[in-house]
Order: sequence, then C-alpha cells, then structure tokens
Amino acid sequence: MGSVVLIVTFVGLLWFGMLAMLEAGRRLRLGQRGRHAEGAGPGLGAVEGAVFALLGLLIAFTFSGAASRFDARRQLIVEEANDIGTAYLRLDLLPPASQPPLREKFRQYVDARLATYRAFPDLESALAGHARALALQNEIWRDAVAASQQSPTATASMLLLPALNAMIDITTTRTKAVQMHPPPVIFFLLGGIALASSLFAGYGMAEGSARSWLHVLGFATILTLCVYVILDLEYPRLGVIRVDPSDQVLADVRDGMK
Repeated sequence: MGSVVLIVTFVGLLWFGMLAMLEAGRRLRLGQRGRHAEGAGPGLGAVEGAVFALLGLLIAFTFSGAASRFDARRQLIVEEANDIGTAYLRLDLLPPASQPPLREKFRQYVDARLATYRAFPDLESALAGHARALALQNEIWRDAVAASQQSPTATASMLLLPALNAMIDITTTRTKAVQMHPPPVIFFLLGGIALASSLFAGYGMAEGSARSWLHVLGFATILTLCVYVILDLEYPRLGVIRVDPSDQVLADVRDGMK
C-alpha cells in the first residue's frame, strides 16, 4: 500500500509543482518586461528547445522501457503456466501410488502462486504466499525425486525432474522481474525536467497580460498523465494498468488439475 501512496503523492506533487512553475515563469517574464523593454535575449529559444527536447526524449525512453517490462511480465506468467502444466502432466511417468499426493501438492502450489500476486498491494500477504509456494516447491521436488527413484525405468527422472526444475526457476525469474525497475533517480530527473520545462513554458506564455488557463492546466495535466502512465506500467500490480488478467492463464491451469 505504501508504494501506491508514494506514486500518487509523487504525481500529485508534480502537478502542483508544474502549476507553480508555470506561474513563476509567467511572473518572471512580466517582471522583466518592465525593466527590459527589448524582451528576452536571442538565445532563449535555443535553451527552451533543448530543455523540451530533453523532456520528450526522457519520456520516450522511460515509457518504452516501462512498456517492454510490462509485456515481459505478462509473458513470464504464460511461461510459468506452461512450465507448471508440463510438469503436472509428466507426473503420469511416476508409479501410480506416488501420483495422488504429488498432484494435491501441485494444486496447493498453484493456489499459493495465484494468492501471492493477487495479494498485492498487501506486501505482507504477498510475501506469506511466496513463502508458502517456496515450501511447497521443496516438498514437490523431494517427493518427485523419491518417487522417480522407485520407477522401474529412468524415463521419469529424465523427463519429470527437468520440468520441475524449469517450474522452480521461473519463480525466481518472475520474482526478479517484479523488482526490476529503473533507478529512482530517473523518475526524479523526469520530474525535475518537467518542472524546468514548466518554468520555460510559463515564461513563454506571458506575451499577453491575460492568463490562459486552458494552456496552463492542459500543459500540466498532460505531462503529469504521461508520468503517471509510465509509473503505472512500471508497477502493474498497484494502479489502473495491471497484469492481473494474464493471471487467468495460470488459473486455467489450476482448473485443469482435476
């Protein structure tokens, strides 16, 4: 829940900060107009262009990175569902007496994996579900190794154990994917450049004495929404843009474990 509050606070402060910088830029220009009738220096347009270009470039790169990581996280859910489904099917290679307990543990394992990610943004519950899943992994591996040793052929060991290993590995991969984000300094840099751009925009919009609220609010709101979408893509279990629908693939695998 703390991450949600942090994102909302950051975006809210950015919006109000941009409005303040727009007003500061406007007042700065109006104050200079009275003292310097010739207006701004000839190099101001180049400076504004450089700052706005840097802002656009940073938004483009952060948005592209967030979108690619969002797609990668959805793909990892599909991969985990495939790995679990493959390992579950290969339990048929074990002696019949060893299969029912392992199948039941598989059901509990998938339930724990689903509960882990459905618990977000409750981090404590998510960590508890993750710990439960890791414990079941160890039990499944231990029981599968023991059962495969009782098999009259080596087929179970050759086919089942690699599938179980892949099922375990994808858990670590998904956990690290959840934690993979740009350094926080990137987002603060984005916010800082947005504020600087607001100052220059307010300075440039002070040609007339009347304030254009349409442009002021539109500029601040559009840029703030862009930053919010980037953050929403980066943390797809917390905001509006979510990977939860992809969990249905794993839920379908669980439904097939009759």
